[in-house]
Amino acid sequence: MPLSVREIQTPQGPARVHVERPGRAAPTRGSLVLSHGAGGGVEAADLVALRALVDDGWTYVRVEQPWRVAGRRIATPPRTLDAAWVPVLAALCRGRWALPRPLVVGGRSAGARVACRTASQVGADAVLALSFPLVPPSGGPSRAHETQLVLDARLPLAVVQGQRDPFGTPDDVRTALGEAAAVYAVRGDHSFGRHPEDVLVATEGWLSALTQ
Repeated sequence: MPLSVREIQTPQGPARVHVERPGRAAPTRGSLVLSHGAGGGVEAADLVALRALVDDGWTYVRVEQPWRVAGRRIATPPRTLDAAWVPVLAALCRGRWALPRPLVVGGRSAGARVACRTASQVGADAVLALSFPLVPPSGGPSRAHETQLVLDARLPLAVVQGQRDPFGTPDDVRTALGEAAAVYAVRGDHSFGRHPEDVLVATEGWLSALTQ
């Protein structure tokens, strides 16, 4: 699977995209664009495991937010994450090498919230949320409202959640989102522990149903 890495300028500084496209003999099924969380990067085990989707015909893009590219350890405020994400998607969806449709956007943890908030704005066809941070680990008000843009747009939404996630269990997510999301419970906690392959299996199943 050929990998190309390039930087895209945003109002928050350069973001870096890692783009992998299927070989010429593979069918074209669509594009999946994901970003990382507030405490990690695109080398997260689940994001790496999803590279296998390229063999199934998906163009797969992992996006490094500008704060990460700049070498900072702490993510910038949500509004700045959104302000960087939107122009990255715009750049990826135009020109000779524009990403094929359907366009599925998402991310893990904070990256999932960014995708939810901006799904309509970037023209997404569906959203994939990995380890959606529903509540603070110490307990607190639900952040389910942060998916509201996705729900208002009536886009397909899948949430892949660790069974022991301190930011909200799969049952918590189902209760908060109801029938608005397909929720997949997998082994592990917020990082999915030692079983990132479970994330791949859940995502493969959802994407297959999405494109039928």
